[in-house]
Amino acid sequence: MRRTPDSHPAGPARTRKRPAAATATATAARHPARPHRARRTSHPHDDAPDTTDAFRRIATLPDGPERDRLRKEVVAAWIPMAERLATRFRNRGEAVEDLKQVAALGLVKAVDRYDPERGTAFASFAVPTVVGEVKRHFRDHLWGLHVPRRVQELRNRVRTARNDLTQSIDGRGPTVAEIAEHAGLSEEEVLLGLEAIDSFSTMSLDAELPGSDGYTLVDTLGLPDPGMDAVVDRESVKPRLRQLPERERTILYLRFFDDMTQSQIARIMGISQMHVSRLINRTCARLRAEILAE
Repeated sequence: MRRTPDSHPAGPARTRKRPAAATATATAARHPARPHRARRTSHPHDDAPDTTDAFRRIATLPDGPERDRLRKEVVAAWIPMAERLATRFRNRGEAVEDLKQVAALGLVKAVDRYDPERGTAFASFAVPTVVGEVKRHFRDHLWGLHVPRRVQELRNRVRTARNDLTQSIDGRGPTVAEIAEHAGLSEEEVLLGLEAIDSFSTMSLDAELPGSDGYTLVDTLGLPDPGMDAVVDRESVKPRLRQLPERERTILYLRFFDDMTQSQIARIMGISQMHVSRLINRTCARLRAEILAE
């Protein structure tokens, strides 16, 4: 005899007796993304300040002292986060304090651009802004020579791919073809990136040299030599000195090479001191005009 639904007494009982583990599994299946998002949060800031009300207030205020005050308070509240992000880039040829200043600039940009009405948490908006500002600083300011931005980007992608493959390949370094496949680049682009890696080398001038008893790199560098300019000037004037009349050439030699006074030269040449002065001024003006006319 076929049972009707009313004659099936076990239906409700089975629902009530469902195992807790099965219930948890079903719940997790209905909401699979939530726990994964929490575990994959790459920028946790447990001490993040609550500036939601301040941002909403800033958005409603016109430019003025009150808005500036709130803006400064928000920046000050988030500075610890910016400084933590900056320290991730230590030991890359730039002082940490300088990186913190760059990160602070990125934080100010994030505060000014943030729109609380979009519903995004400020930390989620600020972190990529600050990190991007620091990376831009490295890209634009720490290359010894100007290198096209495309080459700099290739360098970073190739270096990342090479590091990833080095950890997974035992006993040898990755080949150009393997790096190209891993990074999604052509082999020509990989070679260009590898060349950029080998060409990029910076060192802080304040870094102590090994075994130098506290001497830094800047201590080993010479200062500009003003005598080098004099060498250029002398070489430029030499052929023109040879073309001068003997009297003018002798007077200039006694004045500028033997360091004699005009009175001493006048006695040697048998002319007045005033005449010596006029000859020096006229001859120097002639030489100057000829050199500048080149």
